[in-house]
Amino acid sequence: MNLYNNTQVLACAREVTDHQKSSSKLSTVVGQTLAISLLEGAIHSQHSTSRIAPAYLFIGSDGIGKSLAARCFIAEAFGIHKIINHPDVLWIEPTYLFQGELLKESELVDNGVQRKVKPQIRIEQVREITQFLCHSPLMAPKSVVIIDEAHQMNQAAANALLKTLEESKIATIILLSSQPQKLLPTITSRCQQVPFHKLNSTNMATVLEKLGRQDILNNPTVMALAAGSPGQAIAYHNQLQLIPQSILNALLTPPTTPLQTIQISKEIEATLEFQQQLWLLDYLQQQWWSCLSSTDWLSKLELAKTAMLKSVSPRLVWDVTLLPVS
Repeated sequence: MNLYNNTQVLACAREVTDHQKSSSKLSTVVGQTLAISLLEGAIHSQHSTSRIAPAYLFIGSDGIGKSLAARCFIAEAFGIHKIINHPDVLWIEPTYLFQGELLKESELVDNGVQRKVKPQIRIEQVREITQFLCHSPLMAPKSVVIIDEAHQMNQAAANALLKTLEESKIATIILLSSQPQKLLPTITSRCQQVPFHKLNSTNMATVLEKLGRQDILNNPTVMALAAGSPGQAIAYHNQLQLIPQSILNALLTPPTTPLQTIQISKEIEATLEFQQQLWLLDYLQQQWWSCLSSTDWLSKLELAKTAMLKSVSPRLVWDVTLLPVS
């Protein structure tokens, strides 16, 4: 998942979750037969929470049901149907360090801060987990910790979590990750892995229609970018609505003259934030790939993303990138 839309995808994945969590059953998770079979087997075959694994690793792309499955699993396994403010549930997600404070994505937006670095799960958050697990559960049979985007743990946090996994006896810890290869192998080996897969077109339509977002199905570029993830489809569609139509119209195909390039670059610089510009590069890659025979533009757009993430001036990047290919 790319830096610029990762948190938006997670927010849209939660939109899927919030829409369906009233039923809180694993059967509501669409298109994840294997994952649901594994989780239901853990719950029902033993008829005892003592047989639930102490740690799980839910693996798969963002926006395909990991978060929803975690909530439903917690509801069925431990009778926790509302995790917000529940005394026996702790939900951890990556944070940004801003003026000495750890802020979640929503809190960072409230402060009007642009994101140019990836958020992290930090050792302070793992210490919070350790402190949380020092107390016996108050209402549920077990305490539950969910670590969203677990692969974004920094080294210190990962080492501290490993110790927690080794010592935890009265809790279940669920790690959610779209990039499990970035986790310490010693962490991965201590978790029961539950794979989640991208949805086929039928299941994508089912989820989006349930959410009342069937209009997204009519945008082939967004659907192609989503690549089987309803959460990503919603995030891309929402992002598209924030791009001025004048820019989208001007970039239906690559500019053909230097003057067009200068005009478009100027408008992009004046109207789009850094994250939106990164998103636009991805969108153009997909759009131009579908309508152009040459791949030269696609290479230029990929180089542009790399340059922006290395802090090259966005205006300079656009000026160079959009110059007509000779």
